[in-house]
Amino acid sequence: MYGGLHNNILLQYLAWVTYPVVLITFSAGFTQILAPQAVGSGIPEMKTILRGVVLKEYLTFKTFVAKVIGLTCALGSGMPLGKEGPFVHVASLCAALLSKFMALFGGIYLNELRNTEMLSAACAVGVGCCFAAPIGGVLFSIEVTSTFFAVRNYWRGFFAATFSAFIFRVLAVWNKDEETITALFKTRFRLDFPFDLQELPAFAVLGIASGFGGALFVYLNRIIVESMRKQKTINKFLLKNEVPQAWKHPQVGVFITLLLFIVMKFWMSALATTMPVPCGAFMPVFLIGAAFGRLVGESMAAVFPEGIHADSTVYPIVPGAYAVVGAAALSGAVTHTVSTAVIVFELTGQISHILPVMIAVILANAVAQSLQPSLYDSIIRIQKLPYLPELGWGQEKYNIRVEDIMVRDVRYITLSSSYRDLQEALITGQLKTLALVESKESMILLGSMERSQLQSLLSQQLSRARRLEYLRERAQDNGTHVPTFPQDSPSRTGCGELLIVLPFLKNKKCIFQIAEWEEQQLDEAVNFNNCKIDPAPFQLVERTSLHKTHTIFSLLGLDHAYVTSTGRLVGVVSLKELRKAIEGSVTVTGVKVRPPLASFRDSGNNSSVSEVTELHKLWSRNRSLLLPREPNLPDLDDQTEQPSEGSLVNETECTELSSQNSPLHTDDQSELPYTDATPQEEHLMQLPCDCTHPLEDGGSEAVSEQCPAPIKEAVTEGIPSPPEGQPE
Repeated sequence: MYGGLHNNILLQYLAWVTYPVVLITFSAGFTQILAPQAVGSGIPEMKTILRGVVLKEYLTFKTFVAKVIGLTCALGSGMPLGKEGPFVHVASLCAALLSKFMALFGGIYLNELRNTEMLSAACAVGVGCCFAAPIGGVLFSIEVTSTFFAVRNYWRGFFAATFSAFIFRVLAVWNKDEETITALFKTRFRLDFPFDLQELPAFAVLGIASGFGGALFVYLNRIIVESMRKQKTINKFLLKNEVPQAWKHPQVGVFITLLLFIVMKFWMSALATTMPVPCGAFMPVFLIGAAFGRLVGESMAAVFPEGIHADSTVYPIVPGAYAVVGAAALSGAVTHTVSTAVIVFELTGQISHILPVMIAVILANAVAQSLQPSLYDSIIRIQKLPYLPELGWGQEKYNIRVEDIMVRDVRYITLSSSYRDLQEALITGQLKTLALVESKESMILLGSMERSQLQSLLSQQLSRARRLEYLRERAQDNGTHVPTFPQDSPSRTGCGELLIVLPFLKNKKCIFQIAEWEEQQLDEAVNFNNCKIDPAPFQLVERTSLHKTHTIFSLLGLDHAYVTSTGRLVGVVSLKELRKAIEGSVTVTGVKVRPPLASFRDSGNNSSVSEVTELHKLWSRNRSLLLPREPNLPDLDDQTEQPSEGSLVNETECTELSSQNSPLHTDDQSELPYTDATPQEEHLMQLPCDCTHPLEDGGSEAVSEQCPAPIKEAVTEGIPSPPEGQPE
């Protein structure tokens, strides 16, 4: 159509503009209507998900459909957009949907860890099938999405990426596009002397310049996104003058053409990647780097037209080799990865320029990482996704402890909490998990509960069935005959009983009685026996260093952890507090930075005495806690352990006698009440006599006189004497 309208410049312009505008508009509209989560690359979101953060609607079938159709239209528009990031997201969507389908049959796919392994392999598949580069795809996915990588997923990623790349190239052979399976962009550089030693400085300069260019691209992309978000109205584009000569290819040299191509492609790619369509930025950056490398290569060929003379041998300049080096260097600088070198080797099918490529990529990464974050980390910060920055090398950050950055106002529930407390906690906060403590006085951390479990407890307490049961009892108390229904009958809580209690609902007094009944139900204590409790949530000691906390959060993919002191809950630290401490904004929230060598400031006796006192208080807390726990196998080591020779009390006999006489005695070890006592405390609590706990506020004098003398000596013997000045 464009060629048939050569006589009308206006129609040529409309034809040139209409197709991209229509396709981009359809892609943006379809994506926004069906699944807005499909917008963008997908790699930043996958990096966040693999860190352990749950992003809603990012791995659903709707997002898959929107991503595929939106990406097809966006690439067909001819805009400077890439497909690598969307391919990673599409592969992850396929893996997530496949995991959900396999979970219907049970087995290992019900485990969340298996889903994470599937997503990790899917990221490698996305890169591998995009460039037909399985090795580079696996390495690139590891560098981009993972801080710590499980080696057990290594072969899985290679296996999946190899088959994806194989099928991608086989389809090209079946469609008669290729005669056989070859590299995607095969090159034929000479293999005897691909480059001379004197060219290495030029390759190094190319890498350094690519590092600055990559940092500039990330900065320009972020500035465009932030300015477009602030700009509420779109400025009008007015075409004042016609420039017919602009539609003709100018007869200029290769330097002007490459220079204009680099400049225009650079800012247009930075602008195009901000559009609300499924798109990536790797391929445009890869192309810009190749053009810049070609420009350097042509410049070297112009400076040395006859090649480089060394040892009576002439080494001609190969501009195409500089293009390969530039593509790897600039793409590596933008993404902060070194695996782009391997991707280039697999794309070209030659490894002859491995040394120049590696030198340029490493130098480009060194420059770019010192100036700007990677493109994916920049997008994560722009979208305000949860992330954990690198710790850095500042000495002041290593002197910060968890107690300096933790949140002390922790929302929690106790074993004596009422359903009203649960209702208030659910209404006033949006936390995913709540801490479960023994009491407000002791603050002993017993576990954590998910928000869904609390909602289930509250809904069961005020369920429709219990309301109807209350109305049945009220009707029977008033002398009304209420027929009974079988337990599994649909009429038990259906229309049958509703017709019976309907006369009571018409009475306003009865309505007030129902409201009063609900208030009574809310005031009852919560029964935690029918809910799932995590008995071992992630905990940190208050004096844990920031460096160790960062390592634990990165390795385990945590989003929060409780802070305890001798078992007592004293605070909670999340990604938000950790990020503020690392980025140096701790003074905004009043956090003080600890002085150097602060770990040795509390090494005196006072700290030890206070810790021992707190430990004694912890030992002497109430032992009659019935907390649900998962079944555990009995500890064989404790059962086979024999008392030492000369012991005054046979611990095994005391344990058997005490457990048999206890009303909580059971043969099934999995149903024992929740305890976390030390062996010494278990020994003291299981003595077959009526004696007071020796660690109560009475000390050794609180031991009852009813205890036999040998046992009394054994009990009081293990009590540490308080130091001088310390109250007993």
